[in-house]
Amino acid sequence: MADAAEMDEILTAFRRFSVHGDTKASGKELNGKNWAKLCKDCKINDGKNVSGTDVDIVFSKVKQKTSRVITYEQFQMALQELAPKRFKGQSKEEALESIFKLVEGCEPSNAGVTKVARAPALDRLTDASRYTGSHKERFDGSGRGRGREGREELVENTGYVGAYKNAGTYTQKK
Repeated sequence: MADAAEMDEILTAFRRFSVHGDTKASGKELNGKNWAKLCKDCKINDGKNVSGTDVDIVFSKVKQKTSRVITYEQFQMALQELAPKRFKGQSKEEALESIFKLVEGCEPSNAGVTKVARAPALDRLTDASRYTGSHKERFDGSGRGRGREGREELVENTGYVGAYKNAGTYTQKK
């Protein structure tokens, strides 16, 4: 089994993942989504020996029947379940040590969560300087939207009659 310092680091990782994405979380229970994220970010889920399905099955095994979360003790049991599967050539104790080393100091990553699509077609379609007709009026010269001013004809209530005279006039073809 791991020593006290390693177990403290594993508890810290457990708490970091248990509060990830949930402002109301206490840090004492880990839900299924964050368990899957922990396994992916800490590289327990390698795609060959341990898949996402395996991670979900182990979560369902260790949690209580009516519960949707696992405690720290159940988390350790889940790691014990996954260790021999992830490290097949090692003994059970060595596999458990190896899986604890993967989890130690691991933090939830936000890198690569949302990637910006860059394609020539997208650039061409979203270039506001190439808009024509009524759509052109909705953007200023830099391509930034004008908001409500670009969508609606706003009446200036300045009291100046000239603004009203020019607003409704148009020339008829003869």
